[in-house]
Order: sequence, then structure tokens, then C-alpha cells
Amino acid sequence: MTAVDAGPEYLDRAGRPRLAYHHVAGTGPTIVFLPGYLSDMAGGKATALFDWAAAEGRACLLLDYAGCGLSDGLFADQALLDWRGDVLDLIDARAAGPVIIVGSSMGGWLMLLTALALIQRDGPGRVAGLIGIAAAPDFTDWGFSDSEKAIILAEGELREETTYSDQPYVTTRGFFQSGEANRLLDTEIPLTCPVRLLHGQDDGDVPPEISLRLSAAIASDDVQVTLVKGGDHRLSRETDIALLIDTVARLTTTN
Repeated sequence: MTAVDAGPEYLDRAGRPRLAYHHVAGTGPTIVFLPGYLSDMAGGKATALFDWAAAEGRACLLLDYAGCGLSDGLFADQALLDWRGDVLDLIDARAAGPVIIVGSSMGGWLMLLTALALIQRDGPGRVAGLIGIAAAPDFTDWGFSDSEKAIILAEGELREETTYSDQPYVTTRGFFQSGEANRLLDTEIPLTCPVRLLHGQDDGDVPPEISLRLSAAIASDDVQVTLVKGGDHRLSRETDIALLIDTVARLTTTN
């Protein structure tokens, strides 16, 4: 039995869908895990990190974005900034003090947007560190061909088969436009906290060069990129998860 088997808690919000989450109290900074597109908090990396945090007495927060996993709402109604709002609402509700945000794939984009919003509102001390796993900022720009972008804008959505789910990979016009309005890689990203970027060298979805571009764009002097030989996009092998937990552990012990 793992720490997440007890079932989720829920955050009720006025005017927005109810959010499912798991939270374990402990010493800070609170570790916040952000899943990728069409993913949720039941994934192997999220649950392994939560179980480690619970065993170590570390505070940890997992969540499902609106329209995803066990949260309420329709997936097709959500945009990038809606999901950033979900993350901020749960951090405000359950994560007092500094946070270390761990973002997987699209969650790496939300990690950056959330951190920028937190430090603008609360000051730089609110974000103790960031860890990206195949972080995918700006994927609405580099992740689609010109013809695919045209379909999204003209028809309102693009449906693609994916190996990660038995459901099609749907990109809506609203999400695409929200992404294009919140691109980060072409200007300096004013984050000064420690940043660790983990990326599989065999990632067929997010090129490893994206992590290198992100490293160059972040203002912090304390940015490290780890390229994992043989690693794919998921980075979910036992050795990959061990690397993630070790990376998180090293950042938490310095705060």
C-alpha cells in the first residue's frame, strides 16, 4: 500500500471546477508535482515522489488539473493559464511557505509560469527550487507543424493518436492560443532560484535541446541540465525515478 492509496482530497472553488489532490504534511519546502498534458497525479513519477516524501517526513502536494484525472471540469474547456490557476489555488490552500516545484513535460511549462506568478506576488523566497522532467515550455510553438497549427485555428481542435493513452491527444484552439500568448524561451526568464532539468537523450516528443534552451533563458546562475542516456520522454524507469528522487532530495536539504 502506498501513501496515495487512501483516496484524494478535494478543493472546492467558487466558479471553477473542484480539484482532486493528495497532500502529506511535513517539513518544507513543500514539493509540488505538476503532471504533463493528458496526465494526472496517479503516474509513476508522482506516486513514487509522494511515497518518498511521506517516508522522509517531507511536505508534498500532488494534483489533477481541472478536466483531468479525478478533478471536475471538461478537458476541452481548459487553457494553459486555467491550469496555472489550479496550481496556484492549491498551493495557496495547502502549501504555506517556500515550495519546490517539479514539472513533467507540459508540467515543466506550468512550473515556470507558476513560479513567475508566485515570486511576483510573494517575493523570490516563495520558490526554493524548480525541477523539470523533459520540460516542454512553448510546445505550442515548436511542437506542431504549420499545417497542424492551421487545423487547430481553423477547425477549433486537432486530434492525434498517442502511445500514452487510448484516448486521442486533443489540442484545442483555446489551449493553443493561451500557450502562444505565454511563451517564455525567446526572452530572459527572471527566475533566480536553483533549477535542475532532467531530460532523456532518446526523448522522441520533447527534443533535449529544449532543456538546453531553457537553461540559457533562465536568469539564475544555479541551473544544471542532466541528459540521461537511453532515457525516453517518460523517464519512468527505476533508475530514472531514483535520479528524480535524488535530485529532489539534494534540493530539499539545501533549503
